[in-house]
Amino acid sequence: MNENKGLKKNLGVATAMATVVGCVIGSGVFFKPQAIYTVTGGAPGLGILAWVITGLASIAAALTFAEVAIMIPKTGGMVAYLEEIYSPIVGFLAGWIQTLVFYPAMISALAVAFAQQAALFVGESFMIPIAVGVIILIIFLNSLGSSVGGGVQVIFTVCKLIPLFLLMVFGFLKGGGGNAIFTPMVGEGLNPAVVLGQLMVAILFAFEGWTNVGAIAGEMKKPGRDLPIAIVGGVSVIMAVYFVINIAYLWVLPADQLASLSAPASAVALELFGEMGGKLVAVGIMISVFGACNGFVLSGSRVAYSLATTKSLPFSDTLAVLNKAQVPVNSIILVGGIGCIYAVSGRFNLLTDLAVISSWMFYTLTFIGVMKLRRDWPDAVRTYKVPLYPVVPIIAIVSGIYVIINQIFLAGIQSTLLSAGSILVTLIGIPVYRNVRKRAVLQEKKR
Repeated sequence: MNENKGLKKNLGVATAMATVVGCVIGSGVFFKPQAIYTVTGGAPGLGILAWVITGLASIAAALTFAEVAIMIPKTGGMVAYLEEIYSPIVGFLAGWIQTLVFYPAMISALAVAFAQQAALFVGESFMIPIAVGVIILIIFLNSLGSSVGGGVQVIFTVCKLIPLFLLMVFGFLKGGGGNAIFTPMVGEGLNPAVVLGQLMVAILFAFEGWTNVGAIAGEMKKPGRDLPIAIVGGVSVIMAVYFVINIAYLWVLPADQLASLSAPASAVALELFGEMGGKLVAVGIMISVFGACNGFVLSGSRVAYSLATTKSLPFSDTLAVLNKAQVPVNSIILVGGIGCIYAVSGRFNLLTDLAVISSWMFYTLTFIGVMKLRRDWPDAVRTYKVPLYPVVPIIAIVSGIYVIINQIFLAGIQSTLLSAGSILVTLIGIPVYRNVRKRAVLQEKKR
């Protein structure tokens, strides 16, 4: 059944493209240079190239994901898709990892990024309390109603563009331009293939949000024609912005210096505009990050709520409760509360890597699902098909497998442990699901 039939089909290419751009641009572009140039050993070349490679992989991923989203237009997003393609337990495990790992890791990473910027004003000793405080504030705002959370999102989406514009324009106008940009590719003794995998994990965080393309498909006038244009156009704009602003950073500060800075965009702003101007740009970055954090609390709590309404999670009855403002306040508290715990680590790059690792296991299953649906539902009407099938899905699948294998086996002990932790949490979900469903069935029989 098509659950989108009540939606008005009034979105054109421009609006859809703006939606893609608004969903994706958040904090990664301001903070990831540190992780990127640390991985490359202070060399700029592969770091810059990786923004383009990862952008192309994200386009392939989004184009592939969109076919599944339109074929299975159900609420719940990837959870619903995997449930339909494979089985209810696979869908549950996607929602389980999103609820316990992905969304809390994204929320906490963004809160830590906010706190790193705030440290310019209040000092680094307050970073952890600020990060936790930001999450608590967003939990409170979202508990007031979806209109409040949505309103915050619109305002902060507009504001995020200001520091981006300033850093790009003035980086080239006022930067010295004497630093290396495309050479050397990596530092001495490093394996470019392994480094690229680590770079993709770091940069994929900055592209996170392309999964929202499925949500807008039901409201597009001509999704078969316009959706691929919106995806390719939107992600291409983002890729171009990321590419240009990272060259602008290097125009001002060298890669080895950016590698040592936890807030590289702020350091560039201070170099360009002096202390006062730099702090104003830092405020703009904080606004952007706050908006992104709000978006993940908003969407993450709905995944938990969706699972709770099907009585798939422990304490589902509690998590499915709506308050007077008709929002799932307990689900908001759950996802945000786990985010508060993660934020205590204070490690932005570790948290973003955790988020990417946990999500790409199930993204890759979704990409494979496109081919499975082509085989299982050969006669189904497809208003949108992945362009250049099967080349584009294969690119998406290979990219996903490359990222996963690199993180598990090649990127060092920290990445291996993070990957093992994500896999362990996923496996724990199997007995949890079976136990909760068994109880739900018994309760139903008693009635």
